[in-house]
Amino acid sequence: MGGVTHSVDVAVDTRTAYNQWTQFEEFPRFMEGVESVEQLDDRHLKWKVDIAGIDREFEAEITEQSPDQRIAWRSRTGVDQGGVVTFHPLDDEHTRVTLQMDMEPEGIAEQIGDKLKIVSARAKGDLERFKDFIEERGSETGGWRGEIDRDT
Repeated sequence: MGGVTHSVDVAVDTRTAYNQWTQFEEFPRFMEGVESVEQLDDRHLKWKVDIAGIDREFEAEITEQSPDQRIAWRSRTGVDQGGVVTFHPLDDEHTRVTLQMDMEPEGIAEQIGDKLKIVSARAKGDLERFKDFIEERGSETGGWRGEIDRDT
């Protein structure tokens, strides 16, 4: 299983960064290869992505969500992946967003892509585009402040 960890410092407060990240249907605006994300309910998402030129669909479940701190997920169908994004206040106007993700590559194209660190480069680029997106806006497009406990 390939693992990726990247961080980016954004020039917005933690609440704004977190609120924007909860707007999953906005992900295609800054995540390369993400064609769409449909939020089915508070815990479940349907993703359509292009991984190394291969179209994939999968469902993911949010396994933990704590406002202004963390969002963790795990795929339930399709590609085997999971991860967590955390939000760390640096000061009143800056936040460090850290993405940790594990993914099991399927098929030869994804295995080659994993070895060439394409997923890692894409994740790093996605965080940079998130930084640009939220800093240019200066405010979130929405936000969900609900909690999901790891044990439920």
